[in-house]
Amino acid sequence: MLSLLHIEDIAVISQGEIAFGPGFNVLTGETGAGKSIVVDAIGAIIGGRTSRDLIRTGAKCARVTAVFTQLPALSWFEQYGIAPDENGELLVERVIQPDGRNTCRVNGHPVLVTQLKELGSQLLNIHGQHDGQQLLDEETHLDSLDNFGHLVPQREDYGVAYDQVRQLRRQLQAVHMDEGEKARRMDTLQHQIGELERAQIRVGEEEELTAQREILRNAERITQAVDQAWQALSGGDMSDGAVALLTSAEDALTQGGRYSADLAELAQKVAQLRYAADDVAELVRDARSDLDFYPGQLDDVEERLDQLHRLKRKYGADEQAMLDYLDRCQKELDSIQFSDERREKLEQELNQALQVAREKAEKLSQTRKKAANVLAKRIQGELSALDMPRVQFEVEFDSVEGEDGLGEWGMDRVRFLMSANLGEDLKPIHRIASGGELSRIMLALKNVLAETDCVTTMVFDEVDTGVSGRAATKVAQKLYQVARGRQVLCVTHLPQIAAMGDVHFSVEKGERDGRTYTHVEQLDRSQRREELARLSGGASTAILLEGAEEQLQKAEAWKQTQA
Repeated sequence: MLSLLHIEDIAVISQGEIAFGPGFNVLTGETGAGKSIVVDAIGAIIGGRTSRDLIRTGAKCARVTAVFTQLPALSWFEQYGIAPDENGELLVERVIQPDGRNTCRVNGHPVLVTQLKELGSQLLNIHGQHDGQQLLDEETHLDSLDNFGHLVPQREDYGVAYDQVRQLRRQLQAVHMDEGEKARRMDTLQHQIGELERAQIRVGEEEELTAQREILRNAERITQAVDQAWQALSGGDMSDGAVALLTSAEDALTQGGRYSADLAELAQKVAQLRYAADDVAELVRDARSDLDFYPGQLDDVEERLDQLHRLKRKYGADEQAMLDYLDRCQKELDSIQFSDERREKLEQELNQALQVAREKAEKLSQTRKKAANVLAKRIQGELSALDMPRVQFEVEFDSVEGEDGLGEWGMDRVRFLMSANLGEDLKPIHRIASGGELSRIMLALKNVLAETDCVTTMVFDEVDTGVSGRAATKVAQKLYQVARGRQVLCVTHLPQIAAMGDVHFSVEKGERDGRTYTHVEQLDRSQRREELARLSGGASTAILLEGAEEQLQKAEAWKQTQA
């Protein structure tokens, strides 16, 4: 449960701390006093959307800290390796910066807002006035039914089968084309494949040809340089080359080396130079033989490079890209040429997938209808307890409009129908329910659906809109009964609901030093009586105080009957 909520610099709350208790907690106060800010702070601590506008004017940041206790073993703890401390307490903190950044921590460990939201969904649920409007949206009814019946896993299993149907249908549409279009596409592919295959493209060829072209363009200079180098190394008719000269030097030093160790050593070094020069001469000779150019060779290279450039403009940025394009063309051509066989195979696979999806959809629909009967009975029982005994509630099923009668969530369209008065036909909720009826229907639905949740805390933000008199008392009693199984926090304007609370907080707004401040205070017995008088008539007159005391006594007496 939520044991402690600490708020700093959020809107008109400079600093406040609320120690919530187990059971039924109520918050009351004048309109605009800041009750909604408390709910916003709770929403922030469970990963809800926030805005920099929440930061109090002049403050560097806004901070919300919450302590949760008596928590069950949540899947989030195991998933992220963060758990309550040895005292069973879980400290959650969120800091909102002016630049929109958020810092979130759970027991000192930094977490992402998305992770905090996952944790928050397992800790606490907030139900507000807008929930009644969501109840009017028939698109949400199927979700509500599936959540109540624990059907989400079965629905997801159907979804896998339905995705297979959609994928096969897309593939089948891709192979369907008329004969004229097929012939035109085959001609195009065959032309492109022929052009690329005749080109005999090889990866790296363009780079080799570019280097070869540079050599051919400077063939005369290269040949002259190699010839000069060969003559310098090997000699000619008029002079000896470097190899011959080094040989002479080696012979002379060898002769002198018979008498001098130094000359013998020099002879060895000259011999090494001769060996190296001889090796270089051999390499120069090989290079000269490679320079055997034939007439028109440069033109052939230029023509091949031009061909590659033209193909690149049409089929890809380099040789590999063009070869990949060729592979794709060949596969597409095969697919078209064998499209009849492919189409027949896909049609068989589609029929099989449709059969599987229909079977799963029918089973899901049957389970839904059983869950719908249970849901309707449960909600009618809840509404009867909320002073709506003549209300009839029913879940209407209709077929999905679409191909094959299947949709993303099965074969069913679902909407909630009700009849508010005896003898009236069942009609959609948005055509029947008043504001007060919507509040009670929503409370009944939330109470029934909450049984499938693991959360230990529920927050109701002014869900009593449009409710008064005896119906308000029934709503108060229902909220108290819900709070017997979990912690309930309720923001309310009704004295009947406030009187039923186990713990009562007052939210008051005041001014100090030219600034507006909101203060949250837990009320004792006498303060509660004054607050109930204010809620009833706006002032603490003797008559109103007497009526408030009577309300408290009646609430206390009724609670005793529930013990």
